[in-house]
Amino acid sequence: MSRRLSILIATTLELSQQFQTTLSPPSANPAVAESPNKDNALPLLSASSTALKSQVTKLSLLAITSPFTHSAIATVLSDLNTSILPSLVTAALLITPNAYTKAFHSEIRVLVKSTLKELSVLVQEVKNIVEQKDKAKAEDPKRAERQLSQSEKDVITVATGRVWEPCDALIDVAGKGVIGFVIRRVEEWRNLVKDAVEEIEEWDPGEGNDDFLDDLLSDSENGEDYGVENSRRGDQDEEQKAALQEQKKTTIRILKPIAQVFPAIVKNRLSTSENPTVPSSRVEKLELLMLNLQSIPNYVDEVAGALYEANLENSSRYLMKARACAAKAIDLVVLPWDVNPEDVGDQPTPEDKFTVWSKTWWKVVDEVSRSIVDGTEKTNTSR
Repeated sequence: MSRRLSILIATTLELSQQFQTTLSPPSANPAVAESPNKDNALPLLSASSTALKSQVTKLSLLAITSPFTHSAIATVLSDLNTSILPSLVTAALLITPNAYTKAFHSEIRVLVKSTLKELSVLVQEVKNIVEQKDKAKAEDPKRAERQLSQSEKDVITVATGRVWEPCDALIDVAGKGVIGFVIRRVEEWRNLVKDAVEEIEEWDPGEGNDDFLDDLLSDSENGEDYGVENSRRGDQDEEQKAALQEQKKTTIRILKPIAQVFPAIVKNRLSTSENPTVPSSRVEKLELLMLNLQSIPNYVDEVAGALYEANLENSSRYLMKARACAAKAIDLVVLPWDVNPEDVGDQPTPEDKFTVWSKTWWKVVDEVSRSIVDGTEKTNTSR
C-alpha cells in the first residue's frame, strides 16, 4: 500500500470516529447559540449527503473492479476528508434545538452518526482488500492481479448500501425540513391511535370469562351452595360485561374525534407552510405541539390496557388525559400561524376553517365524554 493511501485511509477512519464523538451524546454538549448561518444548514446537509453517497459509490466500484488503482481510491478518500465529511458535520452542528426543535436536531445527529459509522465499516473493508491485493503481489510480483471472489464483492456492495441508507434519509429530511419532519411524526402517531381504536372496536368484553374451570374444580358435595354462588357470580359477570361494553362504546366515541385532530392539524396548520425552516418564534410552539400529540398514542395504549383488565377507573383516567393532550394541541394552533393573540387585543379574533372546526370539535367531544367526566367528578367527590 502506498504511503499516501495508508495515511488517507487512517485519516478517514480517525475523522469518522472523532466526528461521531463530537455529535454524541447531544445532551452532553453545551448549549449552542443560534448561528447566523442556520438557514444554510439544510442545503449544506443535503449537498454533503448527496456528495458522500456519490463518493462511496465511486469508492466501492474502484475497490471491486480491476485493475485496482491506489491513486484513484486515494483521490476519493482525499475528497471525503478535506471537504465532504467536514461539511456534513458542520451542517449537523448548525442544526440546533433552538432553531430547529429538539426532535429534529436529535434526528439529524442520529442519522449523521449512523452515516459516519457505516462509512467507517466500508473504508475498513476497502483497506482489507488493499492489504490482501498488496500481500498477493508481494508474494509473487509476476502473478496477475488477484481477482475478488463474489462474496468479497458482496461485502463491499452491502457496506455501500448501508452508507446509502442514512444518506438518503438525510437528503429526504433536509429537503422536507422541520415542517416535513413534524408532519411525518404526526402521521406516525395518528396511525398508532387509529390502530388502537380498531383493536378496541374488535375487542369483545365477553371473551375470556368462561367459568368452565370453576365448574370442573367445584366440590360436588356442596353442589347446592356452589350453584347459588355460581348464580350470584354469573349475575356479577353480566353486570361487568355490560359495564365494559358501555365503557367500550364511550371510549370509541371519544377516541374517534381525538384521532381526527392529527390530520386536521397536518392539513390546516403544518401543510400550509411552504418554508422547510421555521421562524425561531414558532419553535417553542412546535415543541409543545409535538409533545402533546406524541403523548396521545401512549395514553390510548393505557386506555386499551385498562379496558382489557376491566379497570374502568384507569380507563377513564387515561381517556381524559388523551383528551386533554388533544385539546392542548388544538389550542396551540387554533389561530393561523401569522396571528399573534397578543396583537389582537379587543378586536374580534381572526378565524379560518380550522378555528371554526375546533369549536365543532369541542362540542362533539364535550358531548361524547360527558358520562366519563360526570363519573370522574362523582368518584373524586366520594373520596
